[in-house]
Amino acid sequence: MPNYMLLMYDDPSGWEKLSPDDMQKALDKYMAWRQKPYVVDGVRLAADPGRVLRSQHGRPTVTDGPYSETKEILGGFFKIQADNYDQAVERTKDHPQLEYGGTIEVREEWGH
Repeated sequence: MPNYMLLMYDDPSGWEKLSPDDMQKALDKYMAWRQKPYVVDGVRLAADPGRVLRSQHGRPTVTDGPYSETKEILGGFFKIQADNYDQAVERTKDHPQLEYGGTIEVREEWGH
């Protein structure tokens, strides 16, 4: 069965507006979703834009985070198993990331 990466994008400033109780409820929903039988793994990334390396004239250059018009950053990922894209998307529709205003990009792992 192929693996699919669910790339989680959101505006981290939105999380700062939640009360401690609402934040705990959100975390509980994420942890519950992670327990589904087809979820292989998941990782939350630090709330910073990271670093981007690019090659310029054959030499690496390093910049702070990706340049983007949006305030959304990659905040983490989940890996799930599904028979095809349609099933992967269907399995993702109830993810709490969508409830909290984020975006999920679904990508199949190469070689599966």
